[in-house]
Amino acid sequence: MPLFEVTENDKRIYEKELKDFLPDKILDVHTHVWLDKYTEPLPEDEELRMVLWPKLVAKDNSLEDLQETYRLLFPDKDVSALMFTSEVHSIESGVKNNEYVSECSKRSGWPALYYSHPKQSADEVEQKIREGGFLGIKSYLSLSPSYIPEPEIRIFDFFPKEQLKRMDEMGAIVMLHIPRNGRLKDPVNLNQILELKAEFPHVRVIIAHVGRAYVKEDVGNAFTEYLYKVPDLMYDFTANCCEYAITEVIRHAGPKHVMYGTDMPILRMRTHRIEENGTYINLVPPGLYGDPKQDRHLREVSKEEAEKITFFVYEELLAFKRACKTLNCSKEDVEDMMYNNAKNLIDGAKADIYGE
Repeated sequence: MPLFEVTENDKRIYEKELKDFLPDKILDVHTHVWLDKYTEPLPEDEELRMVLWPKLVAKDNSLEDLQETYRLLFPDKDVSALMFTSEVHSIESGVKNNEYVSECSKRSGWPALYYSHPKQSADEVEQKIREGGFLGIKSYLSLSPSYIPEPEIRIFDFFPKEQLKRMDEMGAIVMLHIPRNGRLKDPVNLNQILELKAEFPHVRVIIAHVGRAYVKEDVGNAFTEYLYKVPDLMYDFTANCCEYAITEVIRHAGPKHVMYGTDMPILRMRTHRIEENGTYINLVPPGLYGDPKQDRHLREVSKEEAEKITFFVYEELLAFKRACKTLNCSKEDVEDMMYNNAKNLIDGAKADIYGE
């Protein structure tokens, strides 16, 4: 029994649109690996700070499931990943899944990040990184103190400066999923990114999801008035189908600073994303992900329309391909963004942290 079905339509899209466009080696810089048996229920106060639809795709994502996902979706490519866990709610709740990711990293040879909690000391975070062979940290806005309203969460609420100072000293990677309803264009986010890099210039920052700019309105003046001041930032276009956002990040940051990511297992989802009234809507087949009313970003389509819907990851890559065509990106540019940039970033962090 396959992990999921690959239809004839999926195969056609891959063979016709993506196979020759993609390089032979791919490095997915943004992937979640965890086991359901190690995961605690989500506290209600955190659930209110998160969208729910990503949890509908898979209950967990083992290393073996991830490897099988890549085999099914990219049958003729050599795909590897930068991994970290998911569903961390407290320091204690993250222990077993962080340990599992460390084990997966050692078994596969694929790099990994430690899922940190803002209450941890810098010493504890460094200790966990070195013990587990991690290359840096990932965290999430929902771990900020519960008294902070979700729209008011700031970067330093879940990445405290004590931790960032240590990551700076180590030359470690920080996977940054920015908060706030304004997303990439939010001036608080933008000023705190500038502050972070000014105080901690050696942190290898990845701005995840192009700063959550999932629709054109989310981009604003981020690149032209703020982010050009920190040219060493890296960006991934994980789970992003907004051709405009991908085009703008490549145009302004350059193809040496953009990387491919998937948010697996989320991008196994069958969806066609549209932009509507300044937000995104995931169009999904009827009945596949439960009641669409549970999340404002979900909308079911007819059975006839559903037959044309393919995987979220193919949608993302098609948007990336269109952006590359607009900017006349070379084959070498595509190879950089799909593999080389992530490999160089990872190798640099490994050398700084472990002397390898």
